[in-house]
Amino acid sequence: MQYRYLRWSWKIGQTIANGDETTKRGDDYAARVYIIFPGRFFWQTRALNYIWANRLPRGEFVTNVFTSNAMMLAVEAGPDRAGQWITEERDILTDYRRVFGEDPPEAGGVAIMTDTDNTGAEATAWYGDITLATTAADSH
Repeated sequence: MQYRYLRWSWKIGQTIANGDETTKRGDDYAARVYIIFPGRFFWQTRALNYIWANRLPRGEFVTNVFTSNAMMLAVEAGPDRAGQWITEERDILTDYRRVFGEDPPEAGGVAIMTDTDNTGAEATAWYGDITLATTAADSH
């Protein structure tokens, strides 16, 4: 994996009150950044979803309630840091191995999403620069 590290900044207005990472009805997030790993066939496509979790504790992950090919990793959690710009860095290789139990294929895309289609709530998020890097920020 050439670009192992993902860096970004984000800010949310608030978490989603009825958001719940463990139910289809609650599968909404004020902010998420994700890496897409295309498979040979579309049903083999996987994704790491770095979420600002509603209820899931920071550092934990769950399988997406709609597909086992997407894992939801709580990078931030709850409302305590809402309204603040937060800078993040993730080791994509380590995260993929942790949640899928194997080495990843080459990443095919990076996406952002703010969604409330399941809860019917409203959400506001801001995203700063999103970059991929070959080395960790603290190794420079």
